[in-house]
Amino acid sequence: MEDSAPQGATDAQLGAAAPCESWPTSAQSYELIGKIGQGAFATVWRAHVSEKKACAVKVLNLDHVDTNLSEIRQEVQAMRLSAHPNVLTCHTAFVSNTQLWLVTPLMRKGSSLHCLQTARRVMRTQQQQQQQQEGEARVTPSMEDHILYILHETLLGLQYIHENGQIHRDIKAGNILLDGNGDVRIADFGVSGWLVQAGSQQEKAKTFVGTPAWMAPEVMEQVHGYDTKADLWSLGITALELAKGYAPYAKYPPMKVLILTIQEDPPSLDSYDEDEDDDDCVDEEFSTDFRSLVSLCLQRNPSKRPTCRELL
Repeated sequence: MEDSAPQGATDAQLGAAAPCESWPTSAQSYELIGKIGQGAFATVWRAHVSEKKACAVKVLNLDHVDTNLSEIRQEVQAMRLSAHPNVLTCHTAFVSNTQLWLVTPLMRKGSSLHCLQTARRVMRTQQQQQQQQEGEARVTPSMEDHILYILHETLLGLQYIHENGQIHRDIKAGNILLDGNGDVRIADFGVSGWLVQAGSQQEKAKTFVGTPAWMAPEVMEQVHGYDTKADLWSLGITALELAKGYAPYAKYPPMKVLILTIQEDPPSLDSYDEDEDDDDCVDEEFSTDFRSLVSLCLQRNPSKRPTCRELL
């Protein structure tokens, strides 16, 4: 049966792109190999296309997505216009029945958090084996250099996004992906927004979107709006997430996260409870420079936060 668009949702309306580099725009052309991720209304698959070319396919069910066509179009448009090595691009996009298919490069190593968690487990195992064999454990290599590399590459991609009039609005380790070569790319423009609309620059956004534990205070307060500096707060939270294994308030319900973010001092490496039984919380020493980077990003006043260019 031929693919057909749902009523009121044609390829053109959704911003679906013409095939690029011979990427087909038919669902039947893709062999879905295995599930990579699952969200409320979307599933990401590892897939093969003609000549066993590998890719990732994000399938959104348009019947169950509580959004309008302009918001879906923004995701497609943002990804299609991305031309930076640190931002995940979109090979092609098309509608199949009641689904929107987004075809992207396959980032084989997954999220940055997953990569670092795996590396830590390997190092812990090696340390335990060395202790058993030699009676004394060698010093475990610091993860700080790896984290700083990921943050540096993320800043390059985020700088590109900001200089093209966008706010990502959902920066977190789960949306920072790595491939087999160690390349880092920012993914998931599902909640990103254009600051440039209808030919005029919209300086402040006022939409409450993102993931609560990574949200800047001004996004939650919804008083004066927010701009690209909200992404810098999220980057600071992401730095803590990569350093400690989870975001400072990630284990709390959304309402408590909101209260803590608005009322308490900005989090830091010292915000984590020292619980020896908590395997998620990584006990490592971090340099003064790393702590300074976190504190610069996590300033309550967004005007005091640096830009991506200043941090680079």
